[in-house]
Amino acid sequence: MLVPVARYDAPRDYLWTGVVALAFTAFSGWVGVAWHWAWIPAALLFAGAVAAFTLGLLPDIEVYESHLRVESKMPGRAVSVPWSEIGRVDKMFGFPLLVRLTLMNRETLLLAYAGDTQGRDSLLRNLRRYPQNALIEGAPWRSFWGEPRRPLANRRAEPRRSTTHDAPPRYPVLLPGDEADVERMFQQLKTVGHLDPHSDPHGKPDEK
Repeated sequence: MLVPVARYDAPRDYLWTGVVALAFTAFSGWVGVAWHWAWIPAALLFAGAVAAFTLGLLPDIEVYESHLRVESKMPGRAVSVPWSEIGRVDKMFGFPLLVRLTLMNRETLLLAYAGDTQGRDSLLRNLRRYPQNALIEGAPWRSFWGEPRRPLANRRAEPRRSTTHDAPPRYPVLLPGDEADVERMFQQLKTVGHLDPHSDPHGKPDEK
């Protein structure tokens, strides 16, 4: 059995709000029998009740790795849409969240969700993240999200690059025999302080 990554249920609080609005509508209508101005708040309360019932009866939305499922309150009215079949995702309104999905066959599906801010942001992010073949707000998926980062394992497998400049390679400029003569002269210079060829290594002049 597939388990949804996320589920977004229509808030049931709107249904209770609709019931309260209908009660006040009935009271305003009763007052309106004697005072006609009471019909104005009655009409407004009735409109609010209709809006509340509409939001409370919105379909539940489930997000899976492979598809999107919209489950209506009416039995047998569930709709499943594979992410690969979605060609475009467009946000139309923030509250309630209205998102228009355009399928590859040009059909459209309008999703509505009236949850809290966190839930609306989460649903919108998932609707934009999963359909990788779709245009997101008119832009290609890769352009909208940027190039996906490489997995951490691949980055660790690459050789580590030094952040400092490597020292340039050294090449020999003397022959092996010349290097020995230079080394001997350097040791003599350290010992006697000069390179007089007529002096011995201990600083005594050679006898002629």
